Amino acid sequence: MNSRVVSLNFGTLLRIAAWLCLAGIAFATLSPIGLRPTTGLSPSIERFVAFAVVGALFGAAYPRYILFAAMIVLGAAVLFELLQVLEPSRHGRLFDASVKLAGGTIGLAAGSIAGRLFRSD
Repeated sequence: MNSRVVSLNFGTLLRIAAWLCLAGIAFATLSPIGLRPTTGLSPSIERFVAFAVVGALFGAAYPRYILFAAMIVLGAAVLFELLQVLEPSRHGRLFDASVKLAGGTIGLAAGSIAGRLFRSD
């Protein structure tokens, strides 16, 4: 019984982490360029890794609902790029969206596999 409680709590923590990570990406993507955090890596690597992480979190948090997770992660990648057009200091580009989509897809696959492997039924 305790393992079920721990599993449930871990799943809840994964879902919270996934949504918080997505919110952080939304802030970094949609805020004015001066507020954008940087790591010193190329922006393409930052985009790819950010969406790979959020994809992995959503894939692991929702392994039984991978289509839902994919709609959230990949939809956010496209939506965030489109919304950048509204911020004067930012620009939405097809290349940037494709990097985010690639990272999100790889993250979703890895997270889904991990979520299925470690899920306790």
